[in-house]
Amino acid sequence: MTGGGDCPGLNAVIRAVAKDALNCGVEVVGIEDGYLGLIENRVRPLTDTDLSGILTMGGTILGSNNKSNPEKHAVGKNADGSLIYKNVMDDCFVTLQQHRIQALVVIGGDGTMTGAAKFAKRGLPVVGVPKTIDNDIMGTEITFGFQTAVTTATLALDQVRTTADSHHRAMVVEVMGRNAGWIALHAGVASGSDVILIPEVPFSLESVYEKVRQRRSMGKRSSLLCVSEGAKMVGGKQIVARVVETSPDPIRLGGIGKYLSDHIEDATGVESRYVVLGHTQRGGTPVAADRVLSTLLGHHAMTLLREGKAGRMVAVQKGVLTDVDLEEPAGKQRVVPAETDELVGAARTVGASFGDL
Repeated sequence: MTGGGDCPGLNAVIRAVAKDALNCGVEVVGIEDGYLGLIENRVRPLTDTDLSGILTMGGTILGSNNKSNPEKHAVGKNADGSLIYKNVMDDCFVTLQQHRIQALVVIGGDGTMTGAAKFAKRGLPVVGVPKTIDNDIMGTEITFGFQTAVTTATLALDQVRTTADSHHRAMVVEVMGRNAGWIALHAGVASGSDVILIPEVPFSLESVYEKVRQRRSMGKRSSLLCVSEGAKMVGGKQIVARVVETSPDPIRLGGIGKYLSDHIEDATGVESRYVVLGHTQRGGTPVAADRVLSTLLGHHAMTLLREGKAGRMVAVQKGVLTDVDLEEPAGKQRVVPAETDELVGAARTVGASFGDL
């Protein structure tokens, strides 16, 4: 089952898990559209034919869903328009029993792992595989999809730099990440961005203006800013694009790119533009490193099930495959330790501003 937002490498994990199981004589089924498939009893067999050619495909052949929570499932509305919720965990177990499902591999982020832990507590053997382009899951130092998202963002920043140079502009590129700045940090360093703004380091507008003015005074043709969607000013709040009431994670961040672009031009006189990369970071074929990582994680998930080690999430720690309790990532986010992170320090030494000095 794949839950939460889509991510490059999901199909590679599905392929690794299913091929491993099928080669051991284990029947494999896929649950469609995350927990919603369990709730609505949408389950289908997976065969070698289904798995053929999916290693390089983006997205997920099973579909996904980032709004379904079996313990709080929207089933209608009250007269005043407010949603009516119902705990449908029992319905999910009916689905599991009907299809003779004896173990479940759940591929998803922190919200999906939180749900998986609830199934494990009720006795179902569950193994989780951490997925998110944001790289913010506790218990593992890297998630598949992250490296593809960073590559996509870096290529976009490289392309934006050339047009910025041509027109002597400040260009702001807004990337994803929620409350964690991993994508902005890595793509910002890889692209040589002049300003890198991440949620973990609150910035001041004046510091950003000063960097743009400084580059202009040095005769530089442009300024490139890589900005995480969750970046915020000192003493300020993140910019919320919208709230999705039916989602377990209702806050959708966005808008910081336009905000900065408008203010930079007004304050410095330097013509500014902004680009929001959005879901382009989630799409497309996974890079080789993510295909390899997905295959390793999927294989390790099956190894754990064969060894009877359920209620675990596969992980990478200090470059080594391992596993942690499913409860470890529940309700948490792994953020950039800005004071100690080596890449933050390296970025500062080569002249990148984080807007805080």
